[in-house]
Amino acid sequence: MNFSDSEIVASIMRARGYDVAEKADHADVIMVNTCSIRDNAEQRVWKRLRELKSLKKRNISLQIGIIGCMAERLKEEILEEHLEVDFIAGPDSYRVLPDLIEAAVSGQQAANVVLSEEETYEDIHPVRLHSNGVSAFISIMRGCENFCAYCVVPFTRGKERSRNPQTIIDEARTLFENGYREITLLGQNVNSYRWIDDNKDEINFPKLLKMVAQIDPVSRIRFTTSHPKDLSDELLRVIAENENVCNAIHLAVQSGSTPVLERMNRKYTREYYLNRIAAIRSIIPDCAISTDIIAGFCDETEEDHQNTLSLMREARFDYAFMFKYSERSGTIAAKKFEDNISDDVKGRRLEEIIELQQEISLQSNQNDMGKIVEVLIEGQSKKSTSQFMGRDDRNKVVVFDGIDLKKGDCVRVKITKCTSATLIGEIVS
Repeated sequence: MNFSDSEIVASIMRARGYDVAEKADHADVIMVNTCSIRDNAEQRVWKRLRELKSLKKRNISLQIGIIGCMAERLKEEILEEHLEVDFIAGPDSYRVLPDLIEAAVSGQQAANVVLSEEETYEDIHPVRLHSNGVSAFISIMRGCENFCAYCVVPFTRGKERSRNPQTIIDEARTLFENGYREITLLGQNVNSYRWIDDNKDEINFPKLLKMVAQIDPVSRIRFTTSHPKDLSDELLRVIAENENVCNAIHLAVQSGSTPVLERMNRKYTREYYLNRIAAIRSIIPDCAISTDIIAGFCDETEEDHQNTLSLMREARFDYAFMFKYSERSGTIAAKKFEDNISDDVKGRRLEEIIELQQEISLQSNQNDMGKIVEVLIEGQSKKSTSQFMGRDDRNKVVVFDGIDLKKGDCVRVKITKCTSATLIGEIVS
């Protein structure tokens, strides 16, 4: 989502006469687009600011801005303690960035972190920053109203609001016409997408996904992310019935314990989540499923942790994003619960989660041995210029030898080897 927002910011700046600098040393303005989802993300921002402070000493006219969720969450702290920051803008204030910069140049510390109930930037044509020319993001909605206890997003990105579907379709069509072969529809919870058209008919996410898939039947469509409480059979059938909608679903579970899920305000139980996994397996048999897991949430017992491990064994995730719980000030959890699991226990539980997931991921990839998959080439392999890499429609990374190939080509690859993270194969005719 932040990557997509950066492309929107670049478009707004370009319309006011700015262009993207290749190096920070060459820039008149540097904006750090920030995330507050975990403490580690914010710590990286503070480190980056220290680096930029030395750059500003060498170029006193340089303007430095903090934009995004961290600007929304920590406005006062940033302005009071980090004098190298000249302006800040929250996620709904990007249209006024050029004006904020002008105010900063005149010597003012400028800020706008007002949240909007309407802003979707649907009329902005994003500048595709450092794009591989193959894959692109389209933001279909903004904000979140789930209020998971651990999460800052509803407070930093505001209420849910959906884009006009016609603007989404137009953006997708333009990308395909310009040679892109894959788009990802983005939202904090894409399943919450809702639009009422002029005829008072409702367009929900399954209908939108089908509309986008029909634009160019040979190009791939992905989406992220889905909330389990809203994952409908209707959506699963749209995926199953449209070959160009990728067989990959990211479905964050966070915990395998119903009491922990209740404290997290996730609005589903362990049993309900596993029911959704069973529905995916039934309707889309070859679908890859990824997830998010948090270790050591408030009051998590050893039994709760073991329930998470057992759910992982049952769900058989193809891959997962796994973290230790990081308390965020201002969230429901910070107000209601004590962060009472020691860092050592969190670390040990996270290690067990990671170790188990690596085993499951390896088994998942081993099951692909001998299969032939269609791979969309994204570029050369990082490890060898004689190899290419891409992803199959399940979002699995595939590496293979090849010549006379280029980004955007689709090739059929037979899987011959694997690691827990990567499929390795050879091109077949």
